[in-house]
Amino acid sequence: MAILSNVSFPCSNISLKPSLSSSRHHCLIRCSLEGKEVVSPLVWSLGEEVSKRSLLALVSASLFFVDPALAFKGGGPYGQGVTRGQDLSGKDFSGQTLIRQDFKTSILRQANFKGAKLLGASFFDADLTGADLSETDLRGADFSLANVTKVNLTNANLEGATATGNTSFKGSNITGADFTDVPLRDDQREYLCKIADGVNATTGNATRDTLLCN
Repeated sequence: MAILSNVSFPCSNISLKPSLSSSRHHCLIRCSLEGKEVVSPLVWSLGEEVSKRSLLALVSASLFFVDPALAFKGGGPYGQGVTRGQDLSGKDFSGQTLIRQDFKTSILRQANFKGAKLLGASFFDADLTGADLSETDLRGADFSLANVTKVNLTNANLEGATATGNTSFKGSNITGADFTDVPLRDDQREYLCKIADGVNATTGNATRDTLLCN
């Protein structure tokens, strides 16, 4: 006779409700993630003691083999929707609060982030070609290896952002952008100084000054 228990995940307490004893116990784990129901069976012998904590650990571990995409949460106020490694071309994120949002390796061509709060957001190896990042708060954002070509960075605040590796700002509009403490390759700094203009409306810093242009 099998014993079936339904367990919701995540949960802090797991209870098993045995009805009849048997030589084998079967526990059917049902979890709801990203709108999908995940069912995972666990089996153990009567002579084997399984603690609640051990069972929770087994459930957690099993979820990583259900759908790899579920391991990459977008997080932040945008919600639990996956934003990492996704094609989000043309999506409208304008005016949203997306602090520490994970956009690693995502395709964000022509995406609209105008006026969004993106403090600490990660755009590592993302494709932002043609995106609108005007008037955004990008302090501490990570643009390592990102394609930031033809992007509108008008009045964007990039203080302390990371832009190393092959990060390229070619063809971007940086009028009024604040690049204070942004580490740039010499060739990128030289290129940006040729087109730098304006003063950031929020910080009051001149773009050329923040780029340390001569």
